[in-house]
Amino acid sequence: MQNNITIIPFTESLAADFAALNKAWLTKYFEVEPLDEKMLSNPVKYYITEGGFIYFALLDGEVAGTIALLKVTDKVFELSKMAVDEQFQGKKIGNAMIAHCLQEGTRLNLEKIILYSNTTLGPAIHLYEKFGFKEIVGFKSEYKRANIKMEISLK
Repeated sequence: MQNNITIIPFTESLAADFAALNKAWLTKYFEVEPLDEKMLSNPVKYYITEGGFIYFALLDGEVAGTIALLKVTDKVFELSKMAVDEQFQGKKIGNAMIAHCLQEGTRLNLEKIILYSNTTLGPAIHLYEKFGFKEIVGFKSEYKRANIKMEISLK
């Protein structure tokens, strides 16, 4: 816990926060694509029942951000749907959420965590690089906005 940031797991009562945080971020920078809409409207189906995880960052008890780990295989998960409420940006919430996901990845004995992003999001790319994510060339993504794939080896 840093700066009164607490990371908590998904509960049904937070499903609306998961959708709202991500939709706010997506509409500001890109657009809500059909796959986003499906995942955000039914996070239990697309994340939890498939073996993935959704987490929330609370700052002084208030929902400040969210991040998810989407199961790709038993040994590879995707860092997915990271969003921080604008009023809480600059308070190291993204750092806390990524650190938590990397700890979870190690606990789950994953080989690697991947992510898809867009190079116009300089601060996010820098944050991923700071944690050790490296760019992977030659990839396909279901998202129109994704123009970079990154991964980190946990082995």
